[in-house]
Amino acid sequence: MAKSKSVYFCNECGAESPKWMGKCNVCGAWNSYVEEMVQKKRAATHVSVTTLPDSKPVNINEVTASREERIKTGDAELNSVLGGGLVPGSVVLVGGEPGIGKSTLLLQISLKMINRKVLYVSGEESMQQIKMRADRTQLKSDNCYILTTTNTETIFSHIKELQPDVVVIDSIQTLHSDYLDAVAGSIGQIRQCTAELQHYAKTANVPVLLVGHITKDGHLAGPKVLEHIVDTVLQFEGDRNYGFRLLRSLKNRFGSTAEIGIYEMKADGMHGVDNPSEILLSGQDENYSGIAVAVTLEGIRPLLIELQALVSSAVYGTPQRSVTGFDLRRLNMLLAVLEKRGGFMLGAKDVFINVTGGIRLEDPATDLAAICAILSSSVDVEIGKKVCFSAEVGLSGEIRPVNRIDERINEAKKLGFEKIFVSKYNMRGIKKTGIEIIPVTKVEEVLSLLFK
Repeated sequence: MAKSKSVYFCNECGAESPKWMGKCNVCGAWNSYVEEMVQKKRAATHVSVTTLPDSKPVNINEVTASREERIKTGDAELNSVLGGGLVPGSVVLVGGEPGIGKSTLLLQISLKMINRKVLYVSGEESMQQIKMRADRTQLKSDNCYILTTTNTETIFSHIKELQPDVVVIDSIQTLHSDYLDAVAGSIGQIRQCTAELQHYAKTANVPVLLVGHITKDGHLAGPKVLEHIVDTVLQFEGDRNYGFRLLRSLKNRFGSTAEIGIYEMKADGMHGVDNPSEILLSGQDENYSGIAVAVTLEGIRPLLIELQALVSSAVYGTPQRSVTGFDLRRLNMLLAVLEKRGGFMLGAKDVFINVTGGIRLEDPATDLAAICAILSSSVDVEIGKKVCFSAEVGLSGEIRPVNRIDERINEAKKLGFEKIFVSKYNMRGIKKTGIEIIPVTKVEEVLSLLFK
């Protein structure tokens, strides 16, 4: 039998050490080393499906840059996030909360690539469960093959026999390699299995899609080196109580990280949303106080989203500040600006903010809409249905400019809005459009125009 030895791995970066250390010399983390048993034998030979050609130093001026032909996945949203499609030989990691739809999305992609041979490897579900999900999506393919195993040696033996064009692994935390005598999901196993799959992807020039679990803090489970090994890291997020999902690119060696994909979860799977602004707006005929429409950016895509605010008298001694989809610290800052610059005493009021559609806003251009929604609820005066806002609010109560204002204005015009409040400092270079642009410089000026 092969000898085993005890090795320590860093939870944060995956660094290896023959003994336990209080501080990692690589990443500087404290108390991050865990002990694992490693079999002292050569790495399994099944990893080398093909071999890399010998490399030698070449002057950078002699290197010819060629554009890689990308593999279309059949999903327009995913193609956009990846930068045009899958790059041959790339490793893509898709992370997200349990039940958010990672497996559903990748199974749909596997079934949509009808001209490519896809191997879908699952270590979490049986073939019958995968077939039931495939039936729900109402997609059919003759080139999608299912394999249920967790051993990398078995996976590579079937890969050598099948010769797929794309490989999907669901999930990387369930795989284990015979090279390590450790349980699946441990630091060493995740790093070893990912390294084996990366070696296969680069040598065979076949893209590999990995599903990754996340921790309770929202970070990808496993060592940080996992994110460094792969070429692309995608984050699948959203509120499970709502139907919308956002696919963000956190890292992409072959494209921009500014792109996002927007999906809607339905009974038959994930569907890309072409115009999410129309869905995120309520479209109600009646006007209500405490509602304002913000023009924000998700990636490079402009969106119009409703902010709902409720201001009421505090029942208890300490007023409540509650948010859904909005930054609580930013709300406290905006309330302080309203009290100091606008003269509105909201210190003894309960303030609630809700962003419709389950979207989480991080764009500071939503500041002005949040302030107007709060004051609309406080004075119980409705804001016009055809009015929207796109500006940042500073600590002095000044209205600050935001980036890419032209795209925001065009999106508001396209959805039929008649007025948009922007910063006066954004007016330079703005072309005349079919929407009334109202430039403002201070919060007091906005309030005098809205609540006369």
